[in-house]
Amino acid sequence: MSSTSSSTPAAEVEERGRKRKRAESAPEADAQPSKWRKRREHEIYSSKLLEAIRLVRAGSSAAAGGPPRGRAVREAADRALAVAARGSTHWSRAILASSHRRRLQSVHRARLRAPASPSKRHGAATSACASASASTTAAGHGSGTPPLARRARMLGRLVPGCRKLSFPTLLDETTDYIEALHMQIRVMTALTEALSAISGAGSSSSGAGSSSSPA
Repeated sequence: MSSTSSSTPAAEVEERGRKRKRAESAPEADAQPSKWRKRREHEIYSSKLLEAIRLVRAGSSAAAGGPPRGRAVREAADRALAVAARGSTHWSRAILASSHRRRLQSVHRARLRAPASPSKRHGAATSACASASASTTAAGHGSGTPPLARRARMLGRLVPGCRKLSFPTLLDETTDYIEALHMQIRVMTALTEALSAISGAGSSSSGAGSSSSPA
């Protein structure tokens, strides 16, 4: 009996020591840098972004009915970001799928521009009214939803492909998506500064050449 009672406090002290070590090592594990902050990912996305922008410039000069240049560049930047993620997340797969759908829509754009018959217009108006009433009804039923569930649903709408995920998975996807967007901003800012420096150097050299030419 005495040996059992004397060994129990020692075991408790040892267990508390193990818990303390795990608690101290947990912040070190959480402090690991995101993959989007690594130089390798930065270089991969930079190369894919430059390639996507070159394709946008070549396609915009060939196709007159495509999207505006700014929108096309934004879509190309998001598509390059999803490719750099290698489709390993829900948001990257959703961006790649939406890009594929946009390409299919651009192929059939001429067919969609054909004037609709009166019956089709009436059907479209009816479907629009039905969808509006359905959304109103859904909003009315959602008034009793808990605040956390409403915010999770709103967050799922902001992150591509995350509407029907569980809350822990949604938080992981959101964290990865925000880190990827931060990396995208850093790369596009660096590219903008580099292009501005190149254009500024070219204009100054041309101005110096014109001023040094004989009158």
